[in-house]
Amino acid sequence: MSEELPVILERKNIKPTAMRLLVLDFLMNQPSAISLTDLEKGLEPCDRITVYRALKKFEESGLVHHIDDGTGITKYAFCAEECNPGHHHDLHVHFFCNTCKQTSCLPKTQIPQVSLPEGFHKEEVSLVVKGTCNLCYTLQ
Repeated sequence: MSEELPVILERKNIKPTAMRLLVLDFLMNQPSAISLTDLEKGLEPCDRITVYRALKKFEESGLVHHIDDGTGITKYAFCAEECNPGHHHDLHVHFFCNTCKQTSCLPKTQIPQVSLPEGFHKEEVSLVVKGTCNLCYTLQ
């Protein structure tokens, strides 16, 4: 486990407990967004509730964001450095591969500005592009 992990948590004012360090280490080694179930399987044996609480703390602190990719399963990925507690600034597009079922962040592809009619107030914006990822496309 990297000595950098406690520093990452402390920068976000998160106490570096053993489980939080394990969750962070596992998340950092994932090529794409990951579900709670997959995270739990990767950390077996572990307590699902403790893992969930770690993810929620990370999300509240601006370390990770959740992704609704249309599958009905919430996935988690790292935030941009400038995200703050309770206020995420990384409004980027996500890509869901219909073949391998992986969800990836596309941080260089920003969500376009959406104009709303008077009286409408946005609370959350997300954009998921679905198709075939580069790896699956090259294997076809």
